[in-house]
Amino acid sequence: MEMISAVRGFKDILPPETDKWRHIENTAQAVFSSFGFNEIRIPVLEKTDLFRRGIGESTDIVEKEMYTFTDRGEDSLTLRPEATASVIRAYLEHALHGVEPVSKLYTIGPMFRRERPQKGRYRQFHQIDVEILGPDAPYTDAELILMLIHFLSRLGLKNLTLELNSLGCAECRPAFREGIVQFLKGSEGELCGDCQRRIGTNPLRVFDCKVEKCGAVIAQAPLLTDYLCTDCREHFAKLQACLDRFAVPYRLNPKMVRGLDYYTRTTFEVTTEFLGAQNAILGGGRYDHLVRDLGGPDIPGIGFAIGLERLASLIPEQEGWSPAAPQLFIAALGDRAVEKAFSLCNRLRMKGIRTEMDYGGRSLKSQMKRADRLNSAYAVLLGEREIEENRALLRNMRTSTQEQVGLDELEETIIKIAR
Repeated sequence: MEMISAVRGFKDILPPETDKWRHIENTAQAVFSSFGFNEIRIPVLEKTDLFRRGIGESTDIVEKEMYTFTDRGEDSLTLRPEATASVIRAYLEHALHGVEPVSKLYTIGPMFRRERPQKGRYRQFHQIDVEILGPDAPYTDAELILMLIHFLSRLGLKNLTLELNSLGCAECRPAFREGIVQFLKGSEGELCGDCQRRIGTNPLRVFDCKVEKCGAVIAQAPLLTDYLCTDCREHFAKLQACLDRFAVPYRLNPKMVRGLDYYTRTTFEVTTEFLGAQNAILGGGRYDHLVRDLGGPDIPGIGFAIGLERLASLIPEQEGWSPAAPQLFIAALGDRAVEKAFSLCNRLRMKGIRTEMDYGGRSLKSQMKRADRLNSAYAVLLGEREIEENRALLRNMRTSTQEQVGLDELEETIIKIAR
């Protein structure tokens, strides 16, 4: 019978990689909590209209990449391709805005996009998603970015570049849109098919195109920062002043537009030289009208999403990221010894002592080889003779020394040395 393998673009995460992921998640929870964020857990499956309205009909995600199907009730459902729309749906559905004027939320979990699988990019991938809903002050933008940089620093990441841009607002963006359309007129034939279509739907998407010939066309295009209104210009300047106060280095990138339609004003990415062409670890920005567009009140927001796979690939290995070694291995020979060892093993586990044993009736030599392979700190040797004499051999696997311990005192002795 043919072996069944994982679906293309879906990846198993195995030990010790899971230890690294747990380290990332634990660090995120500790840092985010200190900045006042609370965890939210959202479904992986949502109504398709949530993403069409939230992400934008003209984005590559909605046009090409979503896993969408019709269920038995004739509802169109989609595996979430990103988390922001889902967080806001939950925020509105449960009226969190009526409980607290500022909501700071984060979620960690899988997302799904049917992209071409490549190194570091999978069809099921994982993100840390962080959102602040309520305030629209540049201090909020700065707070979020400061927390992000602190988090990456806690993970030991180096040689990162923070890139900033402002996408303006409903007041100043229309003039820029018209400027781009006028600039591209006459050059349509030099653009890829997607960008030709985008001119009529969302010309800002041309800046996000990775096709080389499109990049050459827009190299001399007008920049949105030249069109910013006074309020947007002041907002962006204040954000930079806040980051300067904490000596956070950044680079202004006026051509960065991000891949989602809902962004306004502040946008940002963190990139690294170690990921090649796909060099962004994370991205985010302000979305001041997304809550309204999803049927809620006009509440501003800002957030970011970090790809866990990419983040994990950049974190230096640590000695602790290997399968946890047992503190004790019990080598038992004979039925009565196995019965005794089974009870002892599970009582110790319930008291927090990592303990392993072998039920297979293998030889003492084979069991001790396994104890050594597992890198167990101690081993207990228990056979029929030891049961008769009410004692066991307790061996220190590091020093190869051993002592006899009465069975009545064995559990207490192990607890003392293991702690």
